[in-house]
Amino acid sequence: MAAERVHRTVHETEVAAPAGVVYGMLADAVQWPLYFPPNVHVERLSFDGEQERLRMWATANGRIKSWTSRRVLDASARRIEFRQEIPAAPLSSMTGTWIVEPLAADRSKLVLLHDFSVADDRAEDVAWVERATDTNSRSELGNLAALGEQWGRLDDLVMSFEDTVHVDAPPELVYEFLERADQWPELLPHVARLDLTEELPGVQVMAMDTLTADGSAHTTESVRVCFPAAGRIVYKQTRTPALMSAHTGVWTVKGGAYGSTVTSKHSVVLREEAVARVLGPDADLAAARRYVREALGRNSTATMTYAKEHAESALAR
Repeated sequence: MAAERVHRTVHETEVAAPAGVVYGMLADAVQWPLYFPPNVHVERLSFDGEQERLRMWATANGRIKSWTSRRVLDASARRIEFRQEIPAAPLSSMTGTWIVEPLAADRSKLVLLHDFSVADDRAEDVAWVERATDTNSRSELGNLAALGEQWGRLDDLVMSFEDTVHVDAPPELVYEFLERADQWPELLPHVARLDLTEELPGVQVMAMDTLTADGSAHTTESVRVCFPAAGRIVYKQTRTPALMSAHTGVWTVKGGAYGSTVTSKHSVVLREEAVARVLGPDADLAAARRYVREALGRNSTATMTYAKEHAESALAR
């Protein structure tokens, strides 16, 4: 059998932001689905201030992959080392390093190193990993550089909000409605079409046509990760409406035999250059924030209201 050779890739870019800002965005991995297009969801399993374990879901060459990583964070050196505990196939090992180097007070160099091996050093597997690593790394660094240029305005561009509905039924019935999204076109008037596939248990890929208040429709594509035991479904839109460059969300159902609450949380990065085109020449970021808050909140509250009716009627039967 051929030995497993270690392959290295190097990607780098300059970011028009202070090194501390760039490092902070890299250190906060839970926010990566908002910052990095390939990342779908990140769960922090443990963290002691310097070392952490993360469960990650991301796209790679059009497929959804999941793995657990250990990271060592060195804030003083602005350096983060990572290692996949159980690498996603076809990898047999994957380690790497993020390095942030200050170039000036408001400019930094960001370097991303990957070292990986595949079983028996199979050429087709090496090529697959190199392609995925190159595509994702370029996407991650490019998006971080774009956000970095707006680092002073991120508080205006990034927004999070949530809505909650009380349900007089056990949480299991509410969760079932949310998980079975393939049935939504028959049950939700604002969903015109929804195609759902589930190649991995609990990981759903969706394409959905949603009707807006003025009767127009927009198409979104999402990846959802379901956690039935926790009553939670997290998702990321991989194709967003024009006003948003990133959109993630969480459905959470809590309660007991006599009632439950269902909460919808949205996190969004606004696309400032689209505001005037979508909302009119006089619109600003504040108007965009109000519009997105209302539109997303209205649709998710409608979904939760129908989940409430479904669960309470099922309980009454």
